[in-house]
Amino acid sequence: MHLLLIHQAFVTTGEAGGTRHIELARWLIRRGYRLTVITSPVSYLTGEAKRGTDTPREETVDRIRILYAPTSSGLHRGFVQRLFAFFSFMFSSYRLALSVADVDVVWGTSPNLFQALSAWAAARRKRARFLLEIRDLWPDFAIGMGVLKNPLLIWGARFLERFLYRKADRIIVNSPGFISHVQRLSGKTPGLVPNAADVEMFTADESADLIGAASWREGNEFIVMYTGAHGPANDLDTALAAARILSDRKAAIRFVFVGSGKEKARLIALSEALKLENVTFLPPVSKAEIKNLIAAADAGLAILKAIPEFTTTYPNKVFDFMAAGKPVLCQIDGVIRDVVERYDAGIFVSPGRAEALADAASELAADRERGRRMGRNGREAIRNDFSREKTAMKFEAELDALSADLRG
Repeated sequence: MHLLLIHQAFVTTGEAGGTRHIELARWLIRRGYRLTVITSPVSYLTGEAKRGTDTPREETVDRIRILYAPTSSGLHRGFVQRLFAFFSFMFSSYRLALSVADVDVVWGTSPNLFQALSAWAAARRKRARFLLEIRDLWPDFAIGMGVLKNPLLIWGARFLERFLYRKADRIIVNSPGFISHVQRLSGKTPGLVPNAADVEMFTADESADLIGAASWREGNEFIVMYTGAHGPANDLDTALAAARILSDRKAAIRFVFVGSGKEKARLIALSEALKLENVTFLPPVSKAEIKNLIAAADAGLAILKAIPEFTTTYPNKVFDFMAAGKPVLCQIDGVIRDVVERYDAGIFVSPGRAEALADAASELAADRERGRRMGRNGREAIRNDFSREKTAMKFEAELDALSADLRG
């Protein structure tokens, strides 16, 4: 079976960003599938060209054929420019998809819905099956964040969402919190292929200089690490407010923020204005490198804005921290809180409350053995219930069901 994935934010393990799709792709290749990916040469995290002027039109990584569709670089320059970047990829990826021969399944993924529309159009043109993957409830998240306000645009986005759900030959979701929403809009029961992690990918290299990696640590500080996007949804202002509270308490606790995004420059400026000497900002690193940074931390921070829509999500970073054996300070309510508490893999903190976050960090700093025990619990949970291999097997079962539908 030949799968064509259209995904603007696709990255390899040598790049910064979520690696759900490259890991699934590797599994599929080992299982005998053919896989072609159409992605953007512009980084979804930074809005800059991934390799300057050196991005090839096509390359092969781990036997996966990757095609690069021309895309506007305005992702982080404002709402209109962001929409233009989405539209430019939608049109260029569709044109590129038409050149890919012998496709059986076109795999669309959302967010954003525009690239999923490109996948539907390509599947229709090629008379292939359309597999739709939902990783966030879009446009609900954008509306909840106040990013999407225009009533006409909201109507159009909701129309597009319902259209794609109904046109999909099969739908999968990465969080159990999305299932009822998809059922309500489409009348279909989606398959659950949850986010997961690979314990081996988060085992620090034996030769790694963790002391060097943690050159920003002073003495025996307790390190709380955040990795990922620095955007409006990530509520890092609350984390900085917690750092300020801990600084006033003279607690030996440091917050380390690893990644990039449209809010990073403002957050750095705010940290400097507040004279927070217990805060460190680091640039984004690849998944292949992040394990050594996380190994030098004492706890991981998962945080999102306190809006109802985010109670449905399964953030990648929670599973990454669990795979790395680090306790999670989980400042997200809902289904991901259930995971952290069910496995005793961290501490839930009410979203939006800086003092509660400072208190939770202080709890773990005061009882480091408790944190290590939570870390072991999380790592075992990944091995038993959220391994990448188990996720890949669930994905393959969805492909088998799609094939059965074809035969039927």
